[in-house]
Amino acid sequence: MTRVVVGLDTSCYTTSVAAVTVEGEVVASCRRLLPVRQGERGLRQSEALFIHVRQLPERLEELAHAIRGMEIAAVCVSRRPRDEEESYMPVFHAGDAQGRGLAAMLGVPCFASTHQRGHIAAAMVDSGIAPGPLLALHLSGGTTELLALWGEELTLLGGTLDLHAGQLVDRVGVALGLPFPAGPHLETLALAGQAEALLPVNMADGGLRCHFSGAESQAQRWIAAGAMPKENVAREVYDLLARTVARMLCAGAETTGIRQALLAGGVASSPLFRELVTARIAKRDRGLRVCFGKPEYSGDNAVGIALIGAARYRRMKENEE
Repeated sequence: MTRVVVGLDTSCYTTSVAAVTVEGEVVASCRRLLPVRQGERGLRQSEALFIHVRQLPERLEELAHAIRGMEIAAVCVSRRPRDEEESYMPVFHAGDAQGRGLAAMLGVPCFASTHQRGHIAAAMVDSGIAPGPLLALHLSGGTTELLALWGEELTLLGGTLDLHAGQLVDRVGVALGLPFPAGPHLETLALAGQAEALLPVNMADGGLRCHFSGAESQAQRWIAAGAMPKENVAREVYDLLARTVARMLCAGAETTGIRQALLAGGVASSPLFRELVTARIAKRDRGLRVCFGKPEYSGDNAVGIALIGAARYRRMKENEE
């Protein structure tokens, strides 16, 4: 009988559950975006938590159908956004509670990890990343952080000092009349537009940190004044993101000596963004190898959490022998 580990992740954007075999092969991924009213730029934590409570049973029922006939060996949950002890968001209580209850009823272990580690683990699947140290850039609506991963040690190197990359995309997209989250819709506009690098890159700390708030303000002024076609505003945003990310990755490589980077998070799922970043890195540092996760594992999902749980389960069993 196939044995699986179930992962649960309840972020500010998506209700996600997944299953992988104890050996680490992905079996199923079931997720659903949290609904946001037109014109809004997100949800309050209390609203998002309530929606997770409603949506989680449906996702678990969907997953149960996908793993019928398999044995659940363990459960793993994302308990907080990042590794830091003070990192906290109420939305993660929904998945944590369901996961702990499921594990207790089944009499199996329940492991805990973080949303950020889940993103990195999921992005590694079929990414081409080589064994060894790597730079990890987590780009989403709630995080823009550059990290170094040495084995299990995750070290923060830099990131944004104000808005996150996903916030820039969403705020500009909503101002243009697009639904939230705005990424795929803004990218569609950007593909029809032209950029002239009119949004200046604003870096700090030797290129390890960045600012996006000034760019958002300028884009909002363009939109309010009708001074630029929507397509060009969108393209300027993606062009800025690519230039900023390229500088940050090169600074991280110079600081650490690490020569490979993995980009994770919803922003990194954009084909246009990937193309622009790859071209920029090729111009700045041809020796820096940049990898991306599969698009379906770049946005919020529970696959990485399940993979972390499977690795923890294997280590637990090895220690018991």
